[in-house]
Amino acid sequence: MAIRHDPVPKVTRTALICGISGQDGAYLARLLLDRGYRVAGTSRDEQMSGFRNLDRLGIRDRVELASMAINDFRSVLQVMARFKPDEVYNLAGQSSVGLSFEQPVETLESISVGTLNILEGIRFLNPDVRLYNAGSSECFGDTDGLPAGEDTPFRPRSPYAVAKAAAFWEVANYREAYGLFACSGILFNHESPLRPERFVTQKIVRAACRIAAGSHQRLALGNMDIQRDWGWAPEYVEAMWRMMQQETARDFVIATGETHSLAEFVQHVFAAAGLDWHEHVDHDKSLMRPTDIRISRADTSRAAEQLGWRAQTHMPEVARLMVEAERSKQ
Repeated sequence: MAIRHDPVPKVTRTALICGISGQDGAYLARLLLDRGYRVAGTSRDEQMSGFRNLDRLGIRDRVELASMAINDFRSVLQVMARFKPDEVYNLAGQSSVGLSFEQPVETLESISVGTLNILEGIRFLNPDVRLYNAGSSECFGDTDGLPAGEDTPFRPRSPYAVAKAAAFWEVANYREAYGLFACSGILFNHESPLRPERFVTQKIVRAACRIAAGSHQRLALGNMDIQRDWGWAPEYVEAMWRMMQQETARDFVIATGETHSLAEFVQHVFAAAGLDWHEHVDHDKSLMRPTDIRISRADTSRAAEQLGWRAQTHMPEVARLMVEAERSKQ
C-alpha cells in the first residue's frame, strides 16, 4: 500500500506594523501582503482612525487592525502577545519636524519611549522577533554639504531629530546587549500622494493644482533655499523589507543620492501643473523654523552594495507623479 505524503503546509509570516495608517505604513502593508504575509497594524485608536490610506490602496479588508498606545508599555505588550509577530515595523510616533517644535514632549515620548517599549516587548515575549525601526536623516543635522552615511555623527537640530536619534541608539544598544535582530533605516525625505498636507511637499502640490484649476490663492513658503534628497515612498518600503531579510541586522541610509533645493521642487511641481511658480509663490518669514538643516545629502553606497537597493524615481518624477495623482482627484 502506497504511503501518502501530504504537502507541508506553507508557513505564513506575521508582520506587525506600528503606525499603519501613515504613508509608509500603508505602502509597507501592501508590499507585505503581496509577499504572502499576514499583516496586522496599529494606530492610537483603531475605532476612530480613518485608515484612508489603506482604503486608497484597496487593502483595508486584508489587514488586521488594533488600537495601541505606543508610549504605554502594557498596551504594546498586549498587542504583541495577541498577534505574535515574526517581524515588527516601528513606523509610529509624531512624524512632522515642524510640529515637533510645537509639541516637543509628545514627539519625544511617542518616538523614543515608544521605541523602547517595543524593544522591551520583544525582549520579554520573543527575542527571535525581528525589528525594523524608522530612523531619519534629520538626525545628521548639517554636514556642511558632505554626504551622510551610516557612520556619520548625529547633530540633530529639531525635537523630532533628537527623538529619532535617541530611538536609533536604543535599537543599537538592544542589538548589542541582548542579541536582538533590530535595525534602523535612516531614511531621507520620501514622498507620495498619501502625504498629508502638513508636509510641505503636499502643501505645494495641492496649492499648484488648485491654482491650475482656477483658484486665485497664493502659496506662502518659508526658506526655499534648503536642499533635500526627495525619493518615492513606495520604493523605500522595499528597502525596509530587504533590511529585515539580512542574516545580520545592520543600519542603512536609504535615499536617492541626489539633492535639490525646495525652490527646484516647487518649480517642477508648478511646471507639471502647467504654471510658472514665480507668479504664484510668496516668501513668508513667519514660516521659518527656529533651526533648520541647510543641505541634506546622502551616501547610499551601503544599501546599493549590501541590499541591492537603488532608488529608481528621482525628484522631478516624484513631483510629476504627485501632481498627476492630485489632479486625478479633481
